Amino acid sequence: MHVDVIVIGTGQAGVPLAARLAEAGRRVVIAERKALGGTCVNYGCTPTKTMVASAHAAHVARTAGRLGVKAGTVTVDMAAVVRRKDRIVRQWRDGVRKRLGKAAPRLTLVRGHARFVGPRRLEIAGERYEAGIVVVDVGARPAVPPVPGLDGVPWLDNTRAMPLRRLPAHLLVLGGGYIGCEFAQMFRRFGARVTVVDRAEHLLATEEPEASAALEEVFRDEGIRLLLKATVASVSGGARAVTLGLDRGRPVSGSHLLVAVGRRPNTGDLGAEAAGIRLDANGYIEVDERYRTSAEGVYAVGDCTPGPQFTHAAWDDHRILFDLLQGRGTRTRNDRLIPITAFTDPQVARIGLTERDARARGHTPATATMAFGEIARAVETDQTAGTMKILLDPQTEKVLGASIVGAEAGELIHIFAPVMAAGVSARAIVDGEYVHPTFAEGVQSLVRSLPRYAMDHG
Repeated sequence: MHVDVIVIGTGQAGVPLAARLAEAGRRVVIAERKALGGTCVNYGCTPTKTMVASAHAAHVARTAGRLGVKAGTVTVDMAAVVRRKDRIVRQWRDGVRKRLGKAAPRLTLVRGHARFVGPRRLEIAGERYEAGIVVVDVGARPAVPPVPGLDGVPWLDNTRAMPLRRLPAHLLVLGGGYIGCEFAQMFRRFGARVTVVDRAEHLLATEEPEASAALEEVFRDEGIRLLLKATVASVSGGARAVTLGLDRGRPVSGSHLLVAVGRRPNTGDLGAEAAGIRLDANGYIEVDERYRTSAEGVYAVGDCTPGPQFTHAAWDDHRILFDLLQGRGTRTRNDRLIPITAFTDPQVARIGLTERDARARGHTPATATMAFGEIARAVETDQTAGTMKILLDPQTEKVLGASIVGAEAGELIHIFAPVMAAGVSARAIVDGEYVHPTFAEGVQSLVRSLPRYAMDHG
């Protein structure tokens, strides 16, 4: 069968791109071998943040006494938590199905594994398809570290951890990145003992050191054990206990092991060689700034390409590529700022450069930091944990980067997004009017604390 466009994968880039191209008059086939919606809907954002919300509710109930509210004994019904998660996942999955249905009959969904058998030719569920344009959106899956003994014990990744209807007695978390931190705090708040093991010096090691330190303090206060600068040399155990042998110090044992050491692209069974698609050393599809692969007419978007693996980045991929394919695009994948947030409590958010990266690029930024607890709203709501930091180019007054650890940091970081995207001076934030008492006015206070603005505003 020959069509105009084939899209492989129903992730956050593939679905809207396929639907919009079909609505623009092209004949489109979209292939999916697993659940509609890709990682975000089924294994990532939707289910994890739904369960994080349940864990947060348990924590608030347990600690309400600090606000003068006594909630009594708090118990968590894990089966009910999982049922709620599953219901919301089905809701969003149904939304994907409806979005694709609206683009019919020009858009056809084919269920099955898609594999290249030649240039822009694929086999899907036993049938052959060919198109002038092919877009690859096959996503990624949890990486498996080469630790001796891991293949001999039962272990969890984020996908297998979420259906658990019985709480682990002691969860060992291998990895202190975004997924590891979110799951560690979530299961601790559900009531499990939790130990996080990571070879880096800090949690969220790519973030500002002040941000990592603030989160680590919260984790320790909540009873999460942190074993940092520790490399796992071996794994042993069985169905009832798992033991991690460390390169230094005593082994650590728990009832369950969650492995969260990153992700790898789903390109091993794509048939990339037959299509002439070049992969990098880690299996990611190499693309240029316009999402073009090494194969003519083949593009790649989302988590299977090098770069940040976030739903909002993938969704933006579809916007940029749609315009490029329609012949009207000027923006490229290099022309954007991607804010990031770890949905821990407090949240950890950043946009732009860290100070370490800014200096590595030759900048000498003006910096300011401020404790989140200095915000009036934080004091009033007893959400004082966290810190904020801004980097400013002293010549242009443009914001190079900002980091926020605190309540609703994922919302607050967007104060900087339009200012940075527009390339305007940080004075736009300084001179704005912010409602009191809000967390947002604290962000303004951070910017106003920079020496060049402090003289003007006292």
